[in-house]
Amino acid sequence: MTDNTNEELKEDEKSNFLKLFYALDSKTRLAIIQSLFENEKHISEIAREQKISVPVAAKHVNILEDANLVKRNIYGKTHVLELNNKDVAKSLDILAPTKTVEVKKGTNLLDALKEVAIIETKKLRGKDHVISTNGDEGFFIYELDGQFCDQTVQNCIFRKDVTVVWKKLEPVAKLCLNIKVRDDD
Repeated sequence: MTDNTNEELKEDEKSNFLKLFYALDSKTRLAIIQSLFENEKHISEIAREQKISVPVAAKHVNILEDANLVKRNIYGKTHVLELNNKDVAKSLDILAPTKTVEVKKGTNLLDALKEVAIIETKKLRGKDHVISTNGDEGFFIYELDGQFCDQTVQNCIFRKDVTVVWKKLEPVAKLCLNIKVRDDD
């Protein structure tokens, strides 16, 4: 079993990671992102909302595009921007440590996980479900070679080399509702 260090990350991953954090290191760019959560907008609308010139807004948008946070849709001569929030969480995956473990053919994922992490399980309907990884409680899912898998950790049997990405489900706000209750007397 060996640990890979950050130096072993692919150069594009490092570059994308740095672009993401650079893009998020500006109050103006964060305000643009928040504005685009509402709906897609033209660059001039963004400039107006942020009380900045169109060229300054364009510069900020280019940085956000470079970090894959904003997507540009072109309709004729009109460029409309929208949030590309699908790539944000994926960009943070490179923060996860990479471990290499050798197992015998036929080993299941639960046993492989126990080789590299402190795993706590709970029996539900006769099956062990992981409820904690290295003391971090929550719900977990995993990918095998980039594809989500719907098997339990016991039923995921290794017959060949594979890359497993173990993920904790984190609550991410998708919508915020301000509920106003009126008195209909």
